[in-house]
Amino acid sequence: MILSRISRRRPVRLLLLGLALAVAAGRALAHEIPARVAILAFVKPQGRLLRVVVRVPLEAMRDVRLPLRDGVYLDLARPELDRALRDAAELWVAGGLELRADDVRLMPRVTAARASLPSDRSFERFETALAETIGPPLASATALPWRQAMLDVAIEYDVPSDHARLSLRPALAHLGLHTTTALRFLPPDGAERAFTWSGDPGLVRLDPRWHQAALSFLSLGVRHILGGVDHLLFVLCLVLPLGRIRPLVGVVTAFTAAHSVTLAASALGLAPDALWFPRLVELLVAASIVYMACENALGTRLDRRWAVAFGFGLVHGFAFSFALRESMQFAGSHLPTALLAFNAGVELGQLAAIAVAVPLLALLFRRVPRRGGVILGSALVGHTAWHWMLDRWSALREYRFTWPALDRAFVAGTMRVAALLLVVVLMLWAMSALAERLSRGGREVEAR
Repeated sequence: MILSRISRRRPVRLLLLGLALAVAAGRALAHEIPARVAILAFVKPQGRLLRVVVRVPLEAMRDVRLPLRDGVYLDLARPELDRALRDAAELWVAGGLELRADDVRLMPRVTAARASLPSDRSFERFETALAETIGPPLASATALPWRQAMLDVAIEYDVPSDHARLSLRPALAHLGLHTTTALRFLPPDGAERAFTWSGDPGLVRLDPRWHQAALSFLSLGVRHILGGVDHLLFVLCLVLPLGRIRPLVGVVTAFTAAHSVTLAASALGLAPDALWFPRLVELLVAASIVYMACENALGTRLDRRWAVAFGFGLVHGFAFSFALRESMQFAGSHLPTALLAFNAGVELGQLAAIAVAVPLLALLFRRVPRRGGVILGSALVGHTAWHWMLDRWSALREYRFTWPALDRAFVAGTMRVAALLLVVVLMLWAMSALAERLSRGGREVEAR
């Protein structure tokens, strides 16, 4: 009897022991990966030699045995440290930087790897960063905790041509749970370009040609509109009650023209730079969906829907610009091309969504009454957008609003806004003429 009880308890104890070991192993593994890792890098072509200097936290280097004193400080006097630092540089740094010249992969060559103090400021400039990295190591008496140390790495690449176009595919996100990279590219013409990204951004063309920038931002625009649920729901509310092509053309054109204006204005620096402005725009986007859903459900006249689409299109243009703003750094010297391509991508994605939605709605309204389907669909969309609006209002209230100072900068900003308003008024006049022409054409067709 006693033996049977012991045999019954043993599997339970083994299970508990296994769970405890798994939890302990998970905690140990979590401690091995830093929560946040900041990487600094320079890329400088010099003829047919490409130099790269990188600084990463040493604690992000895993599976590397570092000689320590008292289990805390790097033992800078032991020769094994140099070998360990070079192994870490080759495995974790050079191995995660795939550089290409004219789309041909370059082979890295680690020329220096040294530990540095966290207070060292040599990475403010390329020249000082390179001199510090290839210079003599720290004095052996330096007390440097290994978790606070930085690893500076110098890498060289042989480039087949001094006119080759360079691109980079970084794979350093695995160094931390959240990895941020700040890279400065110094081309021979002296026009320094700064890049900042989180995680792994994919292929980064350091000096793209115009068609490369155009294709990249065209794809970005398509992906942004198709991945933006709120923008798609607004477009759905716009076209839901429209049963003819002519008013649909006018509404879509008005929305396109309006968001193109504010998208370009924001990209050119005409939008407010206050921290609360993006939150306000997100709130207005949700409010635009609620308004359109209510208008559809109440059966408001549709002859002026183009004006509503134009007004809310101005708001959505600012929302599009927030996605574009972080990516403009990848346009190189082709900022106007990137802006036009992104806007074209947004239009293509929008037209693709409409091309799918209109036939599906036509098929649906063959089975159910159009009026009932419009009310039901608008109610579902409006309910979702209403919750978005409440959440975004709560987020907006966390920001403090301050009145701007009445100085020269305020006057200059006011003049820029006035110029933008003038453009908006002119486009509104043009859209009014277009809408009138479409309406007149529709009446003539009905009369025939």
